[in-house]
Amino acid sequence: MSLPQNALNYHHLRYFWEVARAGNLRSASEKLHVSQPTLSGQIKVLEDSLQKKLFERSGRGLKLTDAGHLVLNYANEIFQMGGKLLQALDGKQSDMTVHLNIGIADSLPKLVAWNLIRPALLANPRLQVTCSEAGTSDLLGQLASLRLDVVLADEPAPSTMRVKAYSHLLGEAGVVFCATKKLAAKLRQGFPKSLDGAPALLPASRTAWRHQLDHWFETHHISPRVVAEFDDAALMKTASADGLGFAPIAMPVLKDAMDLYGLQTVGRPAGVGFACYLITLERSLRHPSVVAMASQAREIMKQTHVRGGGKTLTPPADGAKPVAKR
Repeated sequence: MSLPQNALNYHHLRYFWEVARAGNLRSASEKLHVSQPTLSGQIKVLEDSLQKKLFERSGRGLKLTDAGHLVLNYANEIFQMGGKLLQALDGKQSDMTVHLNIGIADSLPKLVAWNLIRPALLANPRLQVTCSEAGTSDLLGQLASLRLDVVLADEPAPSTMRVKAYSHLLGEAGVVFCATKKLAAKLRQGFPKSLDGAPALLPASRTAWRHQLDHWFETHHISPRVVAEFDDAALMKTASADGLGFAPIAMPVLKDAMDLYGLQTVGRPAGVGFACYLITLERSLRHPSVVAMASQAREIMKQTHVRGGGKTLTPPADGAKPVAKR
């Protein structure tokens, strides 16, 4: 879309911004002290100048289109900067807030996602993060329409996306099966054959690491009794803590899961894990906060131990005995 420099009327943009935030014409007209027909007319002029539809009717309110979301993102920054300009002219000090909109795939363990996001917040105290959780395809659609800056997912972006996206591999993490103390003690005997017929809580069948788990079960001729499948790894841990079955836990957050949910290790399926990708529309990472995330991601993802009692405990893999190192 190529526009002459005087095509964007900031007065019209302010009207659009207020209506978009209010969600309807009535509330915005009361705040701006203008009539609803005037507001509607000014927004129509803006839509005509941009050659894009910004709103569509939704019941008694208004719903933003994809173009509307894009314009709103920029309008937020424009009018936030305008407010800071007035503060600066008035002699008031104002730190610049840096915004980062992150999409987190619902199939990605949330403790892993938080460990990856934490370095960015620690590196920049002025960073304001907005996290959105949804299916990967939905998040990639939001990324394509610039409503998100980055997406964290357990699979790369497909080549069929309507815009070019780049999948930056942050690392790969192993998995360990965990359960309540009583069930873990029972399943630890004769692992992995002990899992045959045992109650299992597993990730949703569409996820990449579930495919690896299914392949591992098949290779070892194990048929667990699947009690439930989960999009949300935190809910899967909660169900396991309630004694409903064993569940796979990402090794980088194993200690946190054990501390928070009281779970104990059963055994480690060798060769099973999940990858984590940071998906952007840029070939190279430029946002300083995103660079901070990526710089520490490999160290976070490669953790394979849970510490406790002065020892480093490595969960047994495929029937091996637990190893304890001083």
